[in-house]
Amino acid sequence: MGFGITIGIVLAALVLGAAVTGLVVFVLNRQKLAESSRLIEEARREAENIKREALLKAREEVAAQKDALERELKERRAEIQRLEERVLKREESVDAKLSAIEQKSAELERKQREIQELEEKTQALYERQLRELERISGLSRDQAREIFLKRVEEEARYEAARIMKQEEERAREEAERKAKELVAMAIQRCASDHAAETTVSTVTLPSDDVKGRIIGREGRNIRTFENLTGINLIIDDTPDAVTLSSFDPVRREIARRTLEKLIADGRIHPARIEEVYTKVRDEIEEEFREVGEEAIFETGLAGIHPELVKTLGKLKFRTSYGQNVLKHSLEVAFLAGLMAGDLGLDVKMAKRAGLLHDIGKALDHEVEGPHALIGAEFARRYKEPDIVVNAIEAHHGEVPYRSIEAVLIQAADAISASRPGARRETLESYIKRLEKLEEIAQSYEGVEKCYAMQAGREIRVIVKPTEMGDEDADILARTVAKRIEEEMQYPGQIKVTVIREHRAIEYAR
Repeated sequence: MGFGITIGIVLAALVLGAAVTGLVVFVLNRQKLAESSRLIEEARREAENIKREALLKAREEVAAQKDALERELKERRAEIQRLEERVLKREESVDAKLSAIEQKSAELERKQREIQELEEKTQALYERQLRELERISGLSRDQAREIFLKRVEEEARYEAARIMKQEEERAREEAERKAKELVAMAIQRCASDHAAETTVSTVTLPSDDVKGRIIGREGRNIRTFENLTGINLIIDDTPDAVTLSSFDPVRREIARRTLEKLIADGRIHPARIEEVYTKVRDEIEEEFREVGEEAIFETGLAGIHPELVKTLGKLKFRTSYGQNVLKHSLEVAFLAGLMAGDLGLDVKMAKRAGLLHDIGKALDHEVEGPHALIGAEFARRYKEPDIVVNAIEAHHGEVPYRSIEAVLIQAADAISASRPGARRETLESYIKRLEKLEEIAQSYEGVEKCYAMQAGREIRVIVKPTEMGDEDADILARTVAKRIEEEMQYPGQIKVTVIREHRAIEYAR
């Protein structure tokens, strides 16, 4: 009985285990089904979202294309409308021009008929007057023509003789004028050559191919060179050479050395030009100092400020009337020292003043004014003695002399330069003549500007076009010429040119 109970318990346990297992399997299957349903639902919703977004995007693209097409159509319509308006305006303009041409044609035909009628009336009047003249004079046309030709022949013979005499006199005057021009041209050519030596330097090139490299692409090399050096670089047809032009000899010398170094180096471009220019400029500055020190050592002086020494060295590159200014200053220093020694004065002070008397010529390109006053102010700035300063500012008579040394400097300057004081008076009278010319022309109403030109051989007067007409300009030219003849003395002749010019200026914006 106990065994049967045991078997029953085991069977009951087995049945219960099977029931539990089935229940577990059922629960698991239900969970899987629920998860599958959820995944399917999510996939369905995702597909609907994707479909909806694709639809919206397609609708937006269609709307954008539609807007673009509408804008393009609107622009096309506007363009067509503008073209139509332009064509209409062109047609109106053509119609107006055709109408104007027709009116002018009718006017021309009318005037032509009037002219023809006038010609017929004139011819009839001429015939009637001719017949009346024949009746009054009692001569036929041929007889009157013969008498008239005889008189014309006599007058022509007399006029020819007078013209021949005038031409002989004119030829004689022309020959004299030509002779004077030849002499003046020779003098002028000499002066031009001298000016070329003092304002122009020539640099020899190894070949003409270098000119292209100097100019550079689109002119950038020559533009950089001229901007840095401040000179004009002239490249013309002269074979194997270029010209440097500047009235500042220091800038011209720096430019010459810079160009020579660039040509020797072969590398010519803006950066290299600037590099070589800086190096040459520093070398020149050092050379100024060395040259100034040599001049001071040669004259036996000491205690001169370094800035004065460097500026004195710049005079090596300056000329005055063909004479090197530094050599001229040394000569003045020695001459002044000799005269001071003979007079028992301070030789060192006289030499110092003589050496520095033209130092303003190294600065007159930088400062406006007479070189004597510029040099005196420069020397005063660096504590030069009052005697030296006065000798510098007084050596051309700008200020009174206050010492015997100053008088010696003026005398030594005149001896060294071989030019007496009368030359300054001639220059002064020349300047006064130019000023007098401009003063005469400027004294008339309606004159805006006037310039004395060609060394006083021409006065150019610019008048206000609103205040003076062409006839008034002719009268003014004759009036000014007459007054110049009456009030001034001058060699040769002076040309009076009156310019009346009206300018209309407007800006298109």
